[in-house]
Amino acid sequence: MVTIYDISKKTGLSASTVVRALNGTGYCSQSAKAAILNAAQELGYVPHQAAKALKSNITQKVMLCIPDIMNPYYFAMIQGVTQTLERYGYNIILGYTMHSPKKELEVLESLKGRYVDGLIFGSFDYTPSLIHAIQSTGLPTVITSLYEYSQNQDFYDCVYINQPRAAWIATEHCLENGHTRIAFLGGDVKEQNTRERLEGYSKALEEASLSVDKSLVINADFTREGAYHAFHSFIKHGGQCTAVVACNDLMGVGCMNACRELGLDIPHDISIISLDNTDYCLCTNPAMTSVDMMQGQVGEEAARCIMNRILEKRNFQKNTAFSPMLIVRNSVRKID
Repeated sequence: MVTIYDISKKTGLSASTVVRALNGTGYCSQSAKAAILNAAQELGYVPHQAAKALKSNITQKVMLCIPDIMNPYYFAMIQGVTQTLERYGYNIILGYTMHSPKKELEVLESLKGRYVDGLIFGSFDYTPSLIHAIQSTGLPTVITSLYEYSQNQDFYDCVYINQPRAAWIATEHCLENGHTRIAFLGGDVKEQNTRERLEGYSKALEEASLSVDKSLVINADFTREGAYHAFHSFIKHGGQCTAVVACNDLMGVGCMNACRELGLDIPHDISIISLDNTDYCLCTNPAMTSVDMMQGQVGEEAARCIMNRILEKRNFQKNTAFSPMLIVRNSVRKID
């Protein structure tokens, strides 16, 4: 890496003169400044960004923190955040918390070093302790779910998809096609993501005058492997349903894999609908009906909100909700 001392050696001028010329501060003759700038260009000198950040307290970086780097749900969100930040001259730093509350708190603790200007934080389960840890960073923050904090909420924005509505849409689509024994394939019911989606599933059944059968609520972990094992076990132990609402595309794929291994035809024996509508839905056979969760739009709006807080110093909460949309393909059949 070329340093100011390399420029000093090439021009024969002192290091302090080089610094003044490069920073545009203090006295430096026009001839000396021209020589220094020419030498810097010839040598390929690049200012040390960390040093500039320390001086100005501006890093021009925003962290997007997500719980699962392998989940395709986040791919469009990452793209939306990245492209929007670039328009402001900002870069993204990606944080990965491994779906671990402990890791979430560790990442937030590290951010107290102020190596980013703002934070977009995704979690499967927002809690008072997590929100308090976010507040402790002192960073402008956007979270990607709706969470109503009992204390001051002005330090963060919520940009999110209406998750109960998404699960309602998926369940309603199955009901409209004549299904009444509809399984819910979700994550841990103690976590916010699953609770909200189970709420939408339950509401759709209740509106159809159907009670929620707890034996049809299957718990996995939002992964393909977890869904495969959970649904395989459900069927092997006598579970019966004609349709499945899978809480993400990975779980939908895992459910499909279990069905094939068990000799069940999709959609003739089991209909499957998922939430997310990632490209994975186009890679299954049959193509999977899914509910679009607007991840790209959530990412774009989250980035706009965080830049508004950073640049305009906004200090009041702004919440934005997106409505999910049904994308019909071939994995749900109509029961005559």
